[in-house]
Amino acid sequence: MTKTVSGPTDHVVVVGAGLAGLSASLHLLGAGRRVTLLEQGKVPGGRAGQLDFGANAVDTGASVLTMPELVDEALHAVGESLADTLPLTKLDPAYHARFADGSTLALRTDGEAMEAEIRAFAGAREAAGYRALRRWLTDLYAAQKDHFIGANFDSPLDLARPELVKLAALGGFGRLGPKVARFLRDERVRRLFSFQALYAGLDPARALGAYGVIAYMDTVGGVYYPRGGMGAVARAMAAAAAKAGADLCFGTEAAWLERVSSRVRAVRTRSGERIECDAVVLATELGTAYRLLGARPSRVLPLRYSPSAVVLHGRAKRSWPQLGHHTIFFGRAWDRTFAEIVREGRLMSDPSLLVTRPTATEPGLAGDGGEIVSVLAPAPNLRRGRIDWPRVGPAYRAELLRTLESRGLTGFGDEFIVDEVVTPADWAARGLSAGTPFSLAHTFTQTGPFRPANLVRAAGNVVLAGCGTTPGVGIPPVLISGRLAAERITGR
Repeated sequence: MTKTVSGPTDHVVVVGAGLAGLSASLHLLGAGRRVTLLEQGKVPGGRAGQLDFGANAVDTGASVLTMPELVDEALHAVGESLADTLPLTKLDPAYHARFADGSTLALRTDGEAMEAEIRAFAGAREAAGYRALRRWLTDLYAAQKDHFIGANFDSPLDLARPELVKLAALGGFGRLGPKVARFLRDERVRRLFSFQALYAGLDPARALGAYGVIAYMDTVGGVYYPRGGMGAVARAMAAAAAKAGADLCFGTEAAWLERVSSRVRAVRTRSGERIECDAVVLATELGTAYRLLGARPSRVLPLRYSPSAVVLHGRAKRSWPQLGHHTIFFGRAWDRTFAEIVREGRLMSDPSLLVTRPTATEPGLAGDGGEIVSVLAPAPNLRRGRIDWPRVGPAYRAELLRTLESRGLTGFGDEFIVDEVVTPADWAARGLSAGTPFSLAHTFTQTGPFRPANLVRAAGNVVLAGCGTTPGVGIPPVLISGRLAAERITGR
């Protein structure tokens, strides 16, 4: 039986209204707990939030929604449903890929449609390899979803399950890059089914094969867009929590936890309010959670953080035919890129960039017409790369615009109006450890039962949620982390 917190759990304070905190709140409410949700920001969402730049609603964090059934699961806990709450559009293609040699490939999540794309792009043998890869990714996900991704761990011994043998047989403990290469010969096509490892803070060539599940979520499960932007997911979840009786307190920062022995009795806010509670869920940045606890994770190896990103948010009066909703501009130096940002702490010499244009699907997001565009460039985190961002940032912004111009977006540098530039230094100023929004890397020693646990020794009635704890980084994992945190309080 999974361990739970000790003592009464009638009233739970959840700190943080990102997707993990909202998920935890909904699952707790569904189990009959009273919930008070504290959020230091003015709106819900956290790293999947949204801000207004003038008349434009801009998603400032996550831009790719996969596995929306996990949002539905959280809403269902309080009797709501995603279908009745938030309209979704399945993106087809999920991504447009543009390669340095001028070739292009649309990534479709329908198997037959993608097979046809690859056959036209790289031939019949590559299409057959894709079919086999798709089966492998599906089997990989089935082996992990319930007992590895979707379960609490009390000990590494919890790994000793029949599914572990199946995962090993599938090559889950080998390397992702070589595994994908067994199916696909064309190096360009391989990129579309391995770049997702970067979401987990890893070089695809070195990531565990098990992390092919992220590619499954993107390339088989499908990529979706919620009407109103990604921020609408958090708003819908917050509204459902309020309707179910939660007390939502925005603009309220938790300052410290009032403890008696090993038990938290109340949460103290920055404004001096004292909120009594029976249990606490800290759905915050991992460093913030441990600061509130006055403790550190007990680990032999130091924590290793994922790469960061430089993000440009802006707008343009015109569009470019090369830009879909999500467009990946791949550079030539693919392997070199990961060596630079992951191991050497340097900026990409030949950038690969993700450009998101949500107005391709919902033109009304741009209140004054035109297009909303965000450009994401992977970059070293602050612990890996000693880059003087206040000095380098403006020059790098100009370099990214020149790069996109050189790859076919004629006039982009002149016509793209930048509203915000976010560098690793800015992420750090927002309280994100190592200046990265992607938290801890999913190395073997930071995966599953080896990741910082959600049940902490420092306090008997405090649970963690979010991307720093199990199961990890990304919208699907943080939604699951909220459910797992709730189960630590209510039982399964």
